[in-house]
Amino acid sequence: MSDDQSLETDEAPISDDVLERTTDRSDADAEAIADALVVLHSTLIGRHAELEREHDYATVDGTRAYRVSADVWDELLADFEFDDEIATAVASAHTEQARLVFVDAVDVDERFADDDRGVVVSIDTAEEF
Repeated sequence: MSDDQSLETDEAPISDDVLERTTDRSDADAEAIADALVVLHSTLIGRHAELEREHDYATVDGTRAYRVSADVWDELLADFEFDDEIATAVASAHTEQARLVFVDAVDVDERFADDDRGVVVSIDTAEEF
C-alpha cells in the first residue's frame, strides 16, 4: 500500500487523492465511501483469481488494477446493499485508481477506453490467501 493512504482506506487500495476527488463528485460523504471501499475490498480479494483470469490487468506497487466492463461492476455491486450514490462513488473511485495504475505501469500496451471500468485489489494481501 502506498504511503498516501488514509486510515479510512488503509484496507483498500484507494489513495486519499482519489477518495477526495470521488467525494467532491458525489453527494455521499467521504467516511461512507471509505467504509464501502473497505467492505468491497474484502470481497474483491476473494475474486482476485477470477478477475486475473478474465480481465486485462496491470500491477504497480502492490496494487493490481483490472480493466472491466460496466456489467462486471453491476455484478460486483449486486452482492451489496449500497445506495445508488455510494455504489456510483465506489465504482468511480475504483475506476480512477485503476486508470492511474494503468498509466503508471510500464509493461501495459492497452489503456482504458472511455466506457471501461476499473477494479483495484491489493495483491500483496490477495497473494497471502
